[in-house]
Amino acid sequence: MGKPIGIGQSHNLIQALANNIDWSSVDSETAQWIIEHAGEAEITAFINNRAKIIVGEPRFLSINRSKPFNPKKFIGKEWSFWRGPADGDGLSGEIEQDSRSLALTEIDLTKINLKICPVGDEKLLKGEDFLQRLRTNGGISLDAGIFQTFWENPQLFPQKWKEKTNGNTTYIFFLGTVLRDPDGLRYVLCLFWEGVRLGWDCCWLGCEWLAYDPAAVLA
Repeated sequence: MGKPIGIGQSHNLIQALANNIDWSSVDSETAQWIIEHAGEAEITAFINNRAKIIVGEPRFLSINRSKPFNPKKFIGKEWSFWRGPADGDGLSGEIEQDSRSLALTEIDLTKINLKICPVGDEKLLKGEDFLQRLRTNGGISLDAGIFQTFWENPQLFPQKWKEKTNGNTTYIFFLGTVLRDPDGLRYVLCLFWEGVRLGWDCCWLGCEWLAYDPAAVLA
């Protein structure tokens, strides 16, 4: 994704849309629905797709890296990025993130794998073990910025990700960013589909997770 649109350019864009719409072909009831439900209309996605109708599932996800994920704003003021080694206090050192994921500004959604790492017939898997197994496999673990892009654009959440696993809600982890909670514990973010809407949560890496819940990874 390029640089964000400026105020002047946004005014020009609105004018271009106004001048090039065939208003005689616009249904009045549809127009009124958009006026009353502007927040539900996928106007941003329409513009980012160069004003072309999206048929079927969207294929590409654009990530605006000029507005990085901020745990204090998104979760709470006592939250931060985990810094330094996993066995430290998380307050000093480099932020624990997958630098390869941070370099991504656009992703082909068909290339994202939902990865699980159980050994044998494991039913439960500790979060820290899952994280280390993924790193050993060498894939790119998607970061909190990509998590937030999905959260802010739920219409881009792939249909397949909404499916339940073994009859249970599927939690999809974004292990490319490790966070620190107010008690100094290590957490990661996840997304899940709640029947009609997207949900999110923070999951402690120190507890056991269901081994069939996957992480979003690029090979």
